[in-house]
Amino acid sequence: MPDRLNFLYRLAPSIRSGIAGLLAGIGFNFREFLRQKSHIVWLLALLIGSFVSWAAIIFREIISLVQLPWLGTATERVVSAAATLPWYMIVAGPTIGGLLVGLLLQYIQPMQRTFSVADVIEARVKGGRGLPFWPGISSALITALSLGSGASAGREGPVVHLGATIGASVGRLFHLPDSAHRILLACGVASAVSASFNAPIAGVLFAHEVILGHYAMSAISPIAIAAVTGTVFSRLWFGDVAAFVIPGHQITSYWEFPAFALLGLISALVAILFQFALIGTDWVARNISMPVWLRPVIGGFAVGLIALVFPDVLGVGYETTDAALKDQLPLAMLFALLFAKTAATAITLASRFGGGIFSPSLYLGAMTGGAFGLIAASVFPELASSEGLYAILGMGAVAAAVLGAPFSTTMIVFELTGGYTLSIALLLTVSIATGLTQAVHGKSYFHWLLGLRGYFVNDGIHRFLGETVKVKDFMDPPPANEEDCIFRPGQDGSYLHDTDSLESALKSFDSCGEALLPVVSTKDATRIVGQARHVKALNHFNSELIKANEEEHH
Repeated sequence: MPDRLNFLYRLAPSIRSGIAGLLAGIGFNFREFLRQKSHIVWLLALLIGSFVSWAAIIFREIISLVQLPWLGTATERVVSAAATLPWYMIVAGPTIGGLLVGLLLQYIQPMQRTFSVADVIEARVKGGRGLPFWPGISSALITALSLGSGASAGREGPVVHLGATIGASVGRLFHLPDSAHRILLACGVASAVSASFNAPIAGVLFAHEVILGHYAMSAISPIAIAAVTGTVFSRLWFGDVAAFVIPGHQITSYWEFPAFALLGLISALVAILFQFALIGTDWVARNISMPVWLRPVIGGFAVGLIALVFPDVLGVGYETTDAALKDQLPLAMLFALLFAKTAATAITLASRFGGGIFSPSLYLGAMTGGAFGLIAASVFPELASSEGLYAILGMGAVAAAVLGAPFSTTMIVFELTGGYTLSIALLLTVSIATGLTQAVHGKSYFHWLLGLRGYFVNDGIHRFLGETVKVKDFMDPPPANEEDCIFRPGQDGSYLHDTDSLESALKSFDSCGEALLPVVSTKDATRIVGQARHVKALNHFNSELIKANEEEHH
């Protein structure tokens, strides 16, 4: 007994030291939690999730109200309603809607366009800022008018922008670091996706994969809170049902996996051609000079003409997608709708109607998979699974390839269809389609849009910083002596402009070998407005890289 007491006595300092170290570690972690205002972020995530879910509900109801006067239905059965209308109503709906959209763009909407997921990504890289509230609300209303009048586009992208706008606006009310602003923006996105699709897991993954671009531990909890909140309110309003109610499907044979791989390749081809169609049509529209208000009118008229033959192109297209999943469309119709929907969506977006590309991507994927399934069944009837199974796989493959979001898209398809048993086949088709599309385009459709604005986000944070950080962000004040602020072009040697990018500044330092260069105003070439130091430019670049790396791994 004395030996045991003696042993415990000798062990007591180590125990006390261990407990002290543990408490110190807990105290440090908790102080960091408070310093980064994570407790505020969690509470705001709950608030944002609630606001965004109701905004998404209202957005969908406005679409229904807009389509009610001309289609006679507030449901998503647009094709069935259009079949009972005279031809002139089919053309008049998108055309008159285009006129109203055009007038709103011309006289109300900033930048004379609606906003999308690309704008959210741009705001994220700017520190969670850059999404003004009222322009975001007006963009959502114009998009609801567009989709309600038959524009061939999706509603999910605009809802993502609406959710991000609300999240960013709530964040601006508090003095939070940039990392917190980005998380709150992603909370709005997660709630929007969750409420729109009834898919909370997909909402969390989409916010991380597409918007944040990383899976930081500090972001998972608040984003999940917002996603769950959005789902709860959406289910209270619309009910706990999947977007597509499909019969049971299962893989008939493991010998089908070569067919699944081939479907991934074909889905990649469809996704590549769809992006080319979007890019090409947009390029043509940009090079045609006409009043802004007239563009949606012409686009709406063109969509109406296509809808005379294929009313399935009108609106979001969930009814036709559902029909493909239920094996209700013949092979010829599946092929025809592939081309018709691609053309209608490209015209819609190039004409500046509001809308997204997620629903059209699901639509095209369902048509691709359905057609592939029918052909496979005719060649190998004893092995091929149903057309509906291939339609599900095609949905995920095309959408993931276009959006550049394989993980979240896979989960969205799971939660939309309840098809979790298809996971192994879906992962194969999605991975092949995404990889091949990246090999051709090198970027998603969203990143292509950002590239047009000079933001090359997919090239890495170093490229983004090199392009977006300007000399005025790190330059020192000009000389105190007024005479020293006069610059003589052609006589005083090398110089920088205050609007030059960090990348071009570093190249100038390397080429001239100087450690200090005068900074000249772009408005007055003879006026020195600052002094740029090579070391300071490098330090600014390195500190931003470190900050970004810490945020991604915290």
